[in-house]
Amino acid sequence: MPDPTIVNAQVVDVINKVQAATMAPQVVLTSGAGKAYQSVAQSSAIAVQDAADALRNISTIATTAAGVAMAQYLATGDKKYADVLVQAQAMMKGATEDFSKIGSAAADVLKQFPSG
Repeated sequence: MPDPTIVNAQVVDVINKVQAATMAPQVVLTSGAGKAYQSVAQSSAIAVQDAADALRNISTIATTAAGVAMAQYLATGDKKYADVLVQAQAMMKGATEDFSKIGSAAADVLKQFPSG
């Protein structure tokens, strides 16, 4: 029966070769850069998702305000309710511009970040 404390030389050789291949400075550097790029990409995607959520929420608020203002305007004829419609449109325009700026900024950050 073979001695269980002795390791086959081929196994030792394979372990050394795998370690040399995976721990080489260039491999470690490239792997680290790739992980950093993926992290930045994920953060950029989350920023865009958050901006989309904010846009959706502002859209809901603006639509609700516009609906209530329109109902009041039709019921009373008071011009102050028509002014609310203009404000709701301005709010949506601002939110859409913010969304566009955030998306563009996230894309720019990702384009400028080294991918490995």
